[in-house]
Amino acid sequence: MDIFKSIKNAYTIISRVANVTPVMTSRTLDSITGAKRVIIKCENFQRTGSFKFRGAWNCISHIPIVERERGIIAHSSGNFAQAVALVATILQLKATIVMPNNATPSKIQATKGYGAEVVLCGNEPGDRAKKAEELIQKYNYRLIHPFDDNSVIVGAGTTAYELMNSIDLIDLLFVPIGGGGLISGCSIAAKGIDPRVKVIGVEPKNADDAFRSFQLGKRVPVENPNTIADGLRTSVGELTFPIIQENVDKIITVTEEQIIDAMRFYWERMKLIVEPSGAVSLAGLLSGNIDPSLIKNRRIGIIISGGNIDLSDFFATLKLKLA
Repeated sequence: MDIFKSIKNAYTIISRVANVTPVMTSRTLDSITGAKRVIIKCENFQRTGSFKFRGAWNCISHIPIVERERGIIAHSSGNFAQAVALVATILQLKATIVMPNNATPSKIQATKGYGAEVVLCGNEPGDRAKKAEELIQKYNYRLIHPFDDNSVIVGAGTTAYELMNSIDLIDLLFVPIGGGGLISGCSIAAKGIDPRVKVIGVEPKNADDAFRSFQLGKRVPVENPNTIADGLRTSVGELTFPIIQENVDKIITVTEEQIIDAMRFYWERMKLIVEPSGAVSLAGLLSGNIDPSLIKNRRIGIIISGGNIDLSDFFATLKLKLA
């Protein structure tokens, strides 16, 4: 399978329904990092608020009608849940989404709002897939995997494909890692356009299975992923890991404090609402874990994967101050 060619073909299909998300820059960020230019791809402005819409559309729209009519099912902590729910509504399909009990309440409500039935499950890493399989056995639903599916990987890759076709060439590309669908597709797209690009994966130190797997050369499951980056708590996939091994140049980890600092920079200096998972890539650039010589006077790409954060506590605090 020529995945780069598939990404190009998928972009033609996806661009008919997905948003062409903006690219933003910050002189302050350039100054802080010493980069020639930091270029940020804002998938927080994608439909449903994350890049996940791309993979969900590419996957579901290619499923034969007879399979779709059985109903589709996915398991997700939130962003893929919302994407599948919206795609199903557009295509007039029944969608069931398995979500963990500790999923962000706003993501659960948004998934229901897009028209899906939500089934809650336990919070352990394997609970979602287990509950989804139970429902598949009972109702014969068609599974849409959030990252370990070639069509989903290809769809996710259109994020970098769109970025790199809208700007001058870049030297480094920072991408968040959860299950690995985004970085798998983006690494193929980036290197397909310019093999010189170095792709840097970033994940939370508290959910560092991809980092450890990359170092050991074999998949290591995530253990107790206690991170605010809820979209990155899952283990890297069977399909995505070999792609990561082949196309990703380095994986680094960031602390919870560094993730929060990156979110704060986006909010305060760029007026961008970015969720923790989406801010991980910028946290990687700012972490000091990359040789400064690779950044100085270079063009750096940053992918914001999403912006779906629950602001209930923030606004509740403001209201308390008015009381």
